[in-house]
Amino acid sequence: MIEGASVRPTKKQKEMLEFIETFISIHGYSPSYREIMNGLSYNSVATVALHVNNLIKRGHLLKRDNSARSLEPIKIIEEELDGQGIHANDSAWMFQHIEVRFKLAEVEFKQDVVNEIYVLIGAIKVLGFPDQAMAFAARLRLLETAR
Repeated sequence: MIEGASVRPTKKQKEMLEFIETFISIHGYSPSYREIMNGLSYNSVATVALHVNNLIKRGHLLKRDNSARSLEPIKIIEEELDGQGIHANDSAWMFQHIEVRFKLAEVEFKQDVVNEIYVLIGAIKVLGFPDQAMAFAARLRLLETAR
């Protein structure tokens, strides 16, 4: 599981995520730390780095190593399922979680993330999406052989 993924962002962190998402939608690439600092009226780049690192730890932001302008918000739908579990009509939610895990595995291959992907693929197959499950399984095999 993504470390801290169940922890909601603080007000300041949510503001930063929204700024990054808006910037990406306008420009097509992520903002630099200095652009975030100016856009959110912070006093230092160090403050931006602190917030970015915390968002990464909490599972709300992804950053590719050694790459400028590589911040990518991870959209995880936070809705209460009232203890009913995941239903077939929540397939988009499941697919989104699989995509998040793939992004993590592509940045840094970890066996526990791969195992989570296998479980999620099994879940969507059981929910009645065998074609999507087969597509994800093929993609996962490619990822495993590429490492």
